[in-house]
Amino acid sequence: MKADIHPKYARTTVTCSCGAVYRVGSTRSDLRIEVCGKCHPLYTGQQRIVDTAGRVERFKRRYGLQ
Repeated sequence: MKADIHPKYARTTVTCSCGAVYRVGSTRSDLRIEVCGKCHPLYTGQQRIVDTAGRVERFKRRYGLQ
């Protein structure tokens, strides 16, 4: 195998928008996610609309949809 071609693998913190924090191994540092296992509808059984910063409304305004 070639030496020094792989990225650095370290422990990182993954933070969800619901407030859950996970420590995992990754090549990136301090990840922020919108949905995790604690708040995903598949695991919780509840419908939750994730619309950060009004994406749907911006889309409708941009393309003139009602």
